[in-house]
Amino acid sequence: QVRLVQSGEQLVQAGDSLRLSCTGSGRPFSSSNVAWFRQAVGKEREFVAAVTWGGETTYYTDSAEARFTISRDNAKNTVDLQMINLQSEDTAIYYCAADGGALVPARGARGYVYWGQGTQVTVSS
Repeated sequence: QVRLVQSGEQLVQAGDSLRLSCTGSGRPFSSSNVAWFRQAVGKEREFVAAVTWGGETTYYTDSAEARFTISRDNAKNTVDLQMINLQSEDTAIYYCAADGGALVPARGARGYVYWGQGTQVTVSS
């Protein structure tokens, strides 16, 4: 069992940068691939980025790759999502998620077993 706890709600202005954190506990967090998803009001939850259990490989959507960076520190059991130049369309609830130890991180939500509580990110223009 993995428990994921995320950093708190954030309100920023367009053009700002923001770093979201996800801290894992329980079953060895370092053996799970971890992803960030986001869900805007009225939209489905969408994949943003993922990092393999060892941190050596990262995956992004085309839109996220230019402005977002996912990283992990297994010594601290944390996975962060650094976001720059935030825009109003980035407003959403952001979730971190851990899988059960798959070979490759999934891009669909069904590939993840453990979820954080969500972090509301609001970008004002």
